[in-house]
Amino acid sequence: MNVCVLSGGVGGAKFVRALVETLGGANVTAIVNVGDDVEALGLHVSPDLDSVLYALAGLADEERGWGRADETWHALETASTLGGEDWFRLGDRDLGLHVVRTQALRAGEPLSAVTRRFARSLGVEATLLAATDDQLRTVVVTPAGEFEFQHWFVARAHRDDVDAVRYEGDAVPAPGVIDALERADMLLIAPSNPYVSIGPILAVHGIREALESRRVPCVAVSPLIGGRAVKGPADRMLQRLAGGTTPRHVTDCYRGLIDAVVIDEADDCDGLEVQPIVTRTLMTDSESRRRVAEAALAVPA
Repeated sequence: MNVCVLSGGVGGAKFVRALVETLGGANVTAIVNVGDDVEALGLHVSPDLDSVLYALAGLADEERGWGRADETWHALETASTLGGEDWFRLGDRDLGLHVVRTQALRAGEPLSAVTRRFARSLGVEATLLAATDDQLRTVVVTPAGEFEFQHWFVARAHRDDVDAVRYEGDAVPAPGVIDALERADMLLIAPSNPYVSIGPILAVHGIREALESRRVPCVAVSPLIGGRAVKGPADRMLQRLAGGTTPRHVTDCYRGLIDAVVIDEADDCDGLEVQPIVTRTLMTDSESRRRVAEAALAVPA
């Protein structure tokens, strides 16, 4: 079975890894959010792409939940001492990737090509696709003003309530994205924030339409457990923007795009208009990752 999954960062990376562990990398294509890409210390950083890449390459810091394992921070400390920006945490091991990516982008290589090259270099067998090579930025509207995603999420520690989200940029799919959606035996949406991780992918011209016209099942995995986010502000955003944090509020974000949703045993199926698949969805090790992947894959093709 060949699957194509839309993914954000931390939770999405765990789910993509689960799919690879269950199906093998050759059978998994991940289309990853780039709406929260940011320039830090003059370098182009793609946090969600990097989270998925590190997870599949076995390099992720699973305890911290982001970045590379065994990281050090000497370069950032020096930059801070010299008056450079230090609000976005770039570790020494992580820095090398951003330097090479920035150099390649400035030389005219598209982000999708750079990502493929990085995946090959790190031994990743799965296909890792940037949703778009065009500039696409997620902007959150709050009572304190409008902020690009990373400034709200990292610099302001996502403390501001969100009144709206918009996606800036006239973006078209990167090479291979639409083909992957059309050729897959199953489509999946990772347990990522519907507004700031999956929303930017669906904002790329043609991707939402590809899901709407799908001829195979599409299954979403809820990012909530008992109505609460495992990590990040998804529950706060759903409460404010959708009016609640039940599985129904999650699936309303994907109306017309999915046929089933994987939810945790602690959540309620009431009001769902799609097929519920109930399991324990917290992914802490290989066994729990496989359980969630198998639940999502259980919908007949």
